[in-house]
Amino acid sequence: MKDRHLSIDYIEYSSVSEMEPLDQELVQAAIEAQKGSYSPYSQFQVGAALRLENGLIIKGANQENVAYPSGLCAERTAMFAASANYPDIAFDTLAVVGADHWVICESPATPCGACRQVMAEYQKKFGKALKIILIGSKRLYKFSKVDDILPFIFDSLKV
Repeated sequence: MKDRHLSIDYIEYSSVSEMEPLDQELVQAAIEAQKGSYSPYSQFQVGAALRLENGLIIKGANQENVAYPSGLCAERTAMFAASANYPDIAFDTLAVVGADHWVICESPATPCGACRQVMAEYQKKFGKALKIILIGSKRLYKFSKVDDILPFIFDSLKV
């Protein structure tokens, strides 16, 4: 038996103004993306903005449906749209923001497990770390790769 320790590194910002300009732009795009949220049941709006390697930003917002779980998270709407329209362009950074009744949460909303696994799949597909920015009104987190928010990524089916 061996004891193991898992640690992650990330940057915490207290304000978007502390971030570099490209990240500030992506944060604003994620906040703007929330306007596309269809969330009449949860009243929880999520926006996502994905910067591709070529600089293009693709937005997504959560979409709910009365026949739960027929809706889809903001992160996956952005990633799937990017992959469908730009299948050969690598993902660079994904920013995510959550709001309760249109008020941005103080602490960052974190992606669900399914979204984290999809992020991991695209990171693997492109062979390039996908950076993640999680946005709250009082603090923001930036992770250098999906592995930091999804340790022990499911990738057992090596292809």
